[in-house]
Amino acid sequence: MNTTTQEVIFGIAFFVLITTVIFILARYTYLIRKVMAENGIQAPKTFTKTRLMHIGGILIGLGIGLLVSSVFTLFELNEDTTDLLIWGTIVLFGGFGLIVAHLLDEKIGR
Repeated sequence: MNTTTQEVIFGIAFFVLITTVIFILARYTYLIRKVMAENGIQAPKTFTKTRLMHIGGILIGLGIGLLVSSVFTLFELNEDTTDLLIWGTIVLFGGFGLIVAHLLDEKIGR
């Protein structure tokens, strides 16, 4: 099997996987809301202030992680080590952003 065929198969499999995951999540959400409506329970709003704050915290953390990780490109390191440090920094700061958003939500929001 040549490289082009492998890339085409991988691309098709990737999009089929993503479509399947989105379908399963949408179907699960639909069934949950249907059962809640049958039992007289009102479905919660999808975007609450808390959820938006958490998403904002993650995005700000990822942005700071990108800024900090750009420092690693200045060093003379192995390419694998540089990639590991860059991705680790981005994920680490994204997690810190989520933690800060959660703490702010507990302090301010409630």
